[in-house]
Amino acid sequence: MSLRSLHFNGESTHQFLDSDVDETMEYQPVVIKAHARPSTSKHGAESRYWRQFKYPVFVKEYAPITSVHFSPSKPHRYAVTAATRVQIYAPRTQKITKTISRFKDVAHSGSIREDGKLVVAGDDSGLVQVFDINSRAILRTLDSHKQPVHVTKFSKLSPTQVLSCSDDTTAKIWDVPSQSTISTFTSHTDYVRTGQVSNSNPHLVLTGSYDSTVRLFDSRSGQCEMTMGDIGAAGGAANAPVEQVLMFPSGTVALSSAGPIIRVWDLVAGGRCIRALSNHQKTVTALAFDANAGRLLTGALDQMIKVYDVSSYKVVHTMRYPAPILCLAISPDETHLVAGMSDGTLSVRRRQPKPTEGSEALRSGTFESFLGTTLPSVGQGLVRGKTVSKPLGDVDELRVEVRRTKRLKDYDKLLKNFKYSAALDAVLRKQVPPTTTFSLIQELVHRDGMRIALSGRDDVLLEPVLRLLVKYVTDPRFGEMVCDIACMVIEMYSPVLGQSPLIDTLFLRLRKKVAAEIHFQKELVKTRGALNMLLSSTIPLSAT
Repeated sequence: MSLRSLHFNGESTHQFLDSDVDETMEYQPVVIKAHARPSTSKHGAESRYWRQFKYPVFVKEYAPITSVHFSPSKPHRYAVTAATRVQIYAPRTQKITKTISRFKDVAHSGSIREDGKLVVAGDDSGLVQVFDINSRAILRTLDSHKQPVHVTKFSKLSPTQVLSCSDDTTAKIWDVPSQSTISTFTSHTDYVRTGQVSNSNPHLVLTGSYDSTVRLFDSRSGQCEMTMGDIGAAGGAANAPVEQVLMFPSGTVALSSAGPIIRVWDLVAGGRCIRALSNHQKTVTALAFDANAGRLLTGALDQMIKVYDVSSYKVVHTMRYPAPILCLAISPDETHLVAGMSDGTLSVRRRQPKPTEGSEALRSGTFESFLGTTLPSVGQGLVRGKTVSKPLGDVDELRVEVRRTKRLKDYDKLLKNFKYSAALDAVLRKQVPPTTTFSLIQELVHRDGMRIALSGRDDVLLEPVLRLLVKYVTDPRFGEMVCDIACMVIEMYSPVLGQSPLIDTLFLRLRKKVAAEIHFQKELVKTRGALNMLLSSTIPLSAT
């Protein structure tokens, strides 16, 4: 008796018995049962949102990228600073539109003004220069710092003022039209490598220094109003240099990064440290908010970008990059996430906005700004930028919708005609998802047709069945059903084992996989028992 000669006549019998079924009864297609994914692959709504930033574009520069800054105004071009250049990129094409290279030394912190017309940047010679973004002409040169300037930013509420922070331990507020200094802050004792003007009060300036302190200055008095992170204070920085500071738009809470630790400072309570976050393994070099400051993005030398929910300061998503992160920025419309790395790689991730976000943009006036026309009125539609008429019916008119009959899948057609074996073969193909395959198997079990579908198979037709069992025998979604089918296959085809090397190999693989899973489950039970003993022994201690 050979494997090829093993045939059953059950299928024809079943067809004969079902031939009396009323042909007028409507066939119900197989219901594909949705199975929850294993816990290791679950993604929450927050993670799914950040995973939409994909299709990364990598641009290679010749030096580390030290700064990325998006223009607050549309079309949200962004400035990338590397070596002796500040390059302006177009977000739609990721192409360079302008290159500003009129620097005497290495450039730093290219930032675009609120209206998107001017760019300010510092360099290692101590100069601060203001450029016209279109003509690239030098409009102002602010020459007062004696050492490299690593921070240059426009004030949001006072667009004619610029903040600069230098390695000469000072920070300055400049009046751009007159090229004069408004205030000079001299309280720091080491390099000042980060700073920001408050978005709620143009007179408040937050700075961070390599002297391990974060300071809040008032430009009207020029004095330090608050010092955070000095040794001995609550939540002190423990001598780690402050790499980045960031202030919430409300101006009541500030963030700072020193080493791998991110600290949250309550400015209303006098600069008290209310939180310390240690989710990175190496120095945190970049801090940024999303559009509404509901999420905090951090980048570090451990090649990771982490996203925090600011309501709980818990990490909701993590992104891995190929090199240490030096800077990052997210566009105001949250469609682009740009990161600069130490090896000169610029990574641009893009997110496709949903149609609802597009409609909100139309309502807010984006349509007029891009196309130079007006929104269509009621009763009109929009086809490729043209306004066309759209007929409207009476208010009381009823519209009858035509119900289209859904076409049956191939396996449904075969199942409808009681061709159980062919229906099973149709879902054993590689491109068919396992949920569909096992839903049809479940339907065959309910019809008492599984044994008929498995019978009469030679080594060629039995191979895909065994491969399916081997692949999913340890899957928690289908494991119980796989075990039932495996028992049925073993019972039916054990008399002809040893006649096909391929079939024998698959049976052996199935046996080994089941044995390994049983061993694994036993080890889990032992581990669970040990943990229960440990936890039960610690309860009295914690209670006392």
